[in-house]
Amino acid sequence: MPHGLNAPRIVDVPIIRDKRGAIAVLEPPTLGFPIGRTYFLFDVDEFAERGGHAHRSLHQCLIAAAGCFTVQLDDGLDLQKEVELNTPQQGLILPPGHWRRIHSFSSRAICLVLASDVYDESDYIRDHAEFLAWRAEHDSAR
Repeated sequence: MPHGLNAPRIVDVPIIRDKRGAIAVLEPPTLGFPIGRTYFLFDVDEFAERGGHAHRSLHQCLIAAAGCFTVQLDDGLDLQKEVELNTPQQGLILPPGHWRRIHSFSSRAICLVLASDVYDESDYIRDHAEFLAWRAEHDSAR
C-alpha cells in the first residue's frame, strides 16, 4: 500500500493437529509485533458494532476464535474494504492508522484481539473527521 504505512493483511495462524484436536499458536514472529495485551469481544448482538476508531501507534491482530464477523477498514486515503473473519486459522493484522468498524457478528462469535501494547486512551482516535485530518497530516509528513 502506498503512503508509507503497512497495509492490513491476513496471516495464517500456525495450527498443530493430532488425534486429540488442534492448537493454534501465535507468537510475535508470526504477527510482526510483540504482544502487550490480549482481549476478546463476545456476546455481541448481531446488529451491534464495535470498533469505530483508529490507533496512532498500536498494532493489532483480530481473529474469529468462534463464529464470524466483518471488519470494515478505511485508511483515510485510498483503502476502503471489508474483510470477513470466519475461521480461527487466520488473523487480520491491523497496523496503526486504519479506521475499523466491526459488525455482523454471528451468534456466539468471539473476536480475539492481540495488541502490541497495553491500553492507552491517548492512542485512540474516536472521531472519523479527526482521523481523516490526522491521516492527512501524517501522510504529508512522509
